Amino acid sequence: MQVYRGLNIGTAKPTAEEQASIPHHLIDVVDLSQSFDVAQFVRLAKTAEEGIRARNRIPIYCGGTGFYFKALLHGLSAAPPSDPLVRSLLESTPLPQLLDELRQRDPIAFSSIDSKNPRRVIRAIEIIRLTGRPFSEFQPPDPKSSSPTLFVLNTTTNELRDRINHRVDRMFEIGLETETRSLLDQGLRENRTAQQALGYRQLLQHFEGLCSLADAIELVKIRTRQFAKRQITFFKHQFAARWIEHSKDLTPQSVHTVLKESGC
Repeated sequence: MQVYRGLNIGTAKPTAEEQASIPHHLIDVVDLSQSFDVAQFVRLAKTAEEGIRARNRIPIYCGGTGFYFKALLHGLSAAPPSDPLVRSLLESTPLPQLLDELRQRDPIAFSSIDSKNPRRVIRAIEIIRLTGRPFSEFQPPDPKSSSPTLFVLNTTTNELRDRINHRVDRMFEIGLETETRSLLDQGLRENRTAQQALGYRQLLQHFEGLCSLADAIELVKIRTRQFAKRQITFFKHQFAARWIEHSKDLTPQSVHTVLKESGC
């Protein structure tokens, strides 16, 4: 979500000072009036990596979007591009109905897909309808078959909950509601991807009168905790990663020690 210009507070985008101190890439790549997908990410990421290595530096991919990491490290599937008409029809179909179709037409994909992520389910059904073949046939090789230098920073459930709650409170303190209102004129509501971003989605519901501001804040915390849980599950099942368990006392120096001991 940090690729979108304007989505700053809700995505915890690096500040201007942080970006001046350490070169960042793929920040503020597109406007809200433009679309962005995993294929664009992979192309831009590889271009950035080539430039970094040409300067004799080591690129560090940082974030929690497991699906994008999977595409970057193990390639994109050979699935056909999205069809606007099919996509529009699917987006107007209730999620339970889509899941039932996926269960009947591709049990393998149904058993592994994130059933709470409409975009993933819609894309799976779209590919099935466009090709007449199971979505699972288009998946890239199992990421666990190789061992990229991938580290996952993890913590206890209680500390993670506290950090999430504090982060959400802080985002609202520094102006997330104001930022979201200003983004309405820039196309936030019309951008199907960006409008799903945690924080912004719940505020849009508040603006529509579907919930109070207090309820929206609490919902952001709940949805963020649920998202974090799915992230942990995804990285455990999809990657041969090295896990670094840490507490609130974690420092850059202690992480460096762990990486060094791991032979990185």
